Amino acid sequence: MPDVVTKVLLEFLSLSKNLLILFIGISLFINFIQAYVPFEKLEKWMGSKNPFLGNLAGAALGFITPFCSCSTIPLLVTMLNRNIPFQTTMTYLFTSPLLDPWILGLMAYIYGVKVTVIYTVATFIFSMIIGWYLDKNNYKEQVKKVVVKGVLPEQDKARKKDIILNLKESVKEMVDLMRSVLVYILIGAFIGAIIKEAVPTNFLTFISDQNQWWVIPVAAIIGVPLYIRLSTMMPIAQALLVNGFPIAPTMALLIGGAGASLPEIIMLKSIFRKKLVGAFVVSVFLMATVSGYLFLIFEF
Repeated sequence: MPDVVTKVLLEFLSLSKNLLILFIGISLFINFIQAYVPFEKLEKWMGSKNPFLGNLAGAALGFITPFCSCSTIPLLVTMLNRNIPFQTTMTYLFTSPLLDPWILGLMAYIYGVKVTVIYTVATFIFSMIIGWYLDKNNYKEQVKKVVVKGVLPEQDKARKKDIILNLKESVKEMVDLMRSVLVYILIGAFIGAIIKEAVPTNFLTFISDQNQWWVIPVAAIIGVPLYIRLSTMMPIAQALLVNGFPIAPTMALLIGGAGASLPEIIMLKSIFRKKLVGAFVVSVFLMATVSGYLFLIFEF
């Protein structure tokens, strides 16, 4: 028992450090460059009369900004503050941690082109559908009003002309955001450490021998709470496949683990109300499960 406690504490410190460094770095970077991004034009394009184009833009933005699940939060906050259409913002939230060009290339090398194509198309389309559904059912009302406060164009112009001013304002915004989510990051890191170090590792071995039709949603459920980047999950998935774990539940675990995590969910609680947080978790679970069934149907 003392060994387990020590491992949990060490993992908590490691995970907290990594999350804080990552969050601070990305927050500062996003806050700094946003003064130079033509959000007015971007918003007009994303909020065009054709909502499909806006949704597609959110999916594409997630593709070109391949963050882990926790790292999506700073840019998500910026998009909400800039009043980017809710559908676009939600689609980005789902695609960013799941679609990484470098990882897709690695996936094609390890699993083959067919697996990679199905994974890419499934996550891309499901993310767009979920973004559309959440927008259609007015989940925007579940965004806490303290987040959406807008930025004056005059402030943007001043920051664009003065790099020092922009840097100072970026640091200030990063500190304000960090204050609001620090507790959530630490709580999520602690829970993630417990899951990683204290949960028996032979559980996956047990379910690998069961019927895949019920193993797939179980794998998705297991994946959702874990804090696993795609780059970390790839060798884990490869090890599972080598040990005889079927690819369908493996992909469900991969999508569930990369698409959401307890640290991210806890941080989202500082931005979203419970109903939207719940919808996010259910959406990732459904995406992981349905994608797993697609791999099962195609008989990999």
